[in-house]
Amino acid sequence: MLAAAINGFLLGASLIIAIGAQNAFVLRQGLAHSHVFAVCLICAVSDAILIAVGVAGLGTLIANAPAMIGAVTIGGAIFLFVYGLRAFWRAYRTGGLEAAADKPASLAAAMAACLAFTFLNPHVYLDTVVLIGALSAGYAGAARLAFGVGAALASFVWFFGLGYGARRLAPVFAARRAWQVLDVAIGLIMWGLAAGLVARIL
Repeated sequence: MLAAAINGFLLGASLIIAIGAQNAFVLRQGLAHSHVFAVCLICAVSDAILIAVGVAGLGTLIANAPAMIGAVTIGGAIFLFVYGLRAFWRAYRTGGLEAAADKPASLAAAMAACLAFTFLNPHVYLDTVVLIGALSAGYAGAARLAFGVGAALASFVWFFGLGYGARRLAPVFAARRAWQVLDVAIGLIMWGLAAGLVARIL
């Protein structure tokens, strides 16, 4: 069981530790000290739910539902484009760490954005439900459960580490220019991901 849990943790970590829309959002929330716990918790719990769905054997159902994946892909591309546009606008107007912390998004807005980054990303279904679910089939009984728990634990460790670890970078982001660079980078990431999603359906 321990070996299965470790393998699940390593797989989950390898899938989640990458530059993407969700991680960029968590990083920015952490830097701004804005609803960090809620955002990290939503991301981690969402991953855990999807992993549980995959380990329970529903990965095949998702893989064989191209219409659902297509709808999520279109919605995700639109959302990422709009959020990228907002990031570029922030880069134009930002005033540094103090200004970013003084005007945080409401908790409801942060939660809504967090859920959108998670569930409007078709890759999250392929990574958590399909891939982790398929690989968990190599284990039986308690070992399969341990594999899923290990993968879910990786999400908790990563998101909370990223959200709260970002605060160590606060001195760097006291400068207006640093926030501009970050928001431009986030905007480019969002638009790049949106273009990739559009290319998948063309």
